Amino acid sequence: MDFSTIAWDMNGAEIERESFRRIDREAGREKKARFSPAEWHVARRLVHTGADFALLDVLEFSSNAIEAGLAALHAGRGIYADSNMIKSGLSVPKLQKFHPGYARDSILCPVADADVAAYAEEHRTTRALAAVELHKDFFHGAIFLCGNAPLALAGVVRLCVEEGIRPALIVGMPVGFVNVTESKKLLDGLSVPWIRLNGRRGGSPFAVATLHGIMENEPG
Repeated sequence: MDFSTIAWDMNGAEIERESFRRIDREAGREKKARFSPAEWHVARRLVHTGADFALLDVLEFSSNAIEAGLAALHAGRGIYADSNMIKSGLSVPKLQKFHPGYARDSILCPVADADVAAYAEEHRTTRALAAVELHKDFFHGAIFLCGNAPLALAGVVRLCVEEGIRPALIVGMPVGFVNVTESKKLLDGLSVPWIRLNGRRGGSPFAVATLHGIMENEPG
């Protein structure tokens, strides 16, 4: 057992900087060229989260997605999470650097609420979709983070199309095998800024990493 292979003397910040340095080097110019400098902060953060450069091939941004996200954060706009893992994973101190009104409790994740469960049972649907339908008034001007349930993403897009609701930014990264690719495809042509991982891949950690990557576009 060779413990000399471990860099014991690096702190967390140093490890992260070295990780990003290696990602920048290993990604190469060709893959980095697909993204603007602002988008690369997000792309690099996703690679760091999954240790997977293949994510760069399925990551896609609509125009002005980063700018829309930053503007919403500075304005203290609402944040909706389709899973409690997203709510728990977001850095409140980082959010508060953009607006002091952010707190853990201000991140809305109602999927486990009793009224949501009752609505889902009554309407024979999922709690993820029920939560979206019950909280549609929240989404206008808000940041919507989807890393779990494709019906949550599809439901928000339907609200945008049918009821004119306009979130500030949609992060569409649900994961799985049913309704996943289809829900992401619905973002095409939507007049709302979005960021997505195409195909079946996704997950709550990537939705968290996306918002953190957006925040990294500003120092401090």
